[in-house]
Amino acid sequence: MPRRLERGTRLVLASHNKGKLAEIEALLAPYGIEIVSAAALGLAEPEEDAPDFAGNARLKALAAATKSGLPALADDSGFCASALDGRPGIHSARWAGPGNGNARDFASAMARVHAELAENPDRRAWFISALALAWPDGHTETFLGRVDGTAVWPPRGTNGFGYDPMFLPLGSSLTYGEMTADRKRADTHRARAFAKLRGACLD
Repeated sequence: MPRRLERGTRLVLASHNKGKLAEIEALLAPYGIEIVSAAALGLAEPEEDAPDFAGNARLKALAAATKSGLPALADDSGFCASALDGRPGIHSARWAGPGNGNARDFASAMARVHAELAENPDRRAWFISALALAWPDGHTETFLGRVDGTAVWPPRGTNGFGYDPMFLPLGSSLTYGEMTADRKRADTHRARAFAKLRGACLD
């Protein structure tokens, strides 16, 4: 049985990525959850050595919950290209170099994707998000969301973060980098994962 997050619960957001934090805070805003970031608590990010998004999200959420004594929510997400056998995938942030969150160089990461795709006509791509909710006693809940689309070049738009400017969702004329925050947030991989979390733990 999923555990509920009641109004007034203090929840750690286990991310140092400002873009992710802003999106998750906006998604949680209607539910009366008191949010504190891992950075504000001085919590370091653990090494992400799981083989998939769900495993890495659980690692981050459990580390934050154990160290803080509070429930914690973590996201592990990435950009995947069909012609690259799903890469960069769980290594999406690493392709952007060292650092945390917005300190990474995603312009170089997008250029690497473009270079590795070369002349391959298969431009199918997708974003995946795994949201893991963990409690200090080790209990976890994990929720997955995915949005399919195409990889475009050159990148378009300066909104969003990460690989957003090179991702065109199916059915859209705008990349995530061209969308307003409200429009993007309405139906992203993270929003789809959050909808499952909301149904299980919030509604």
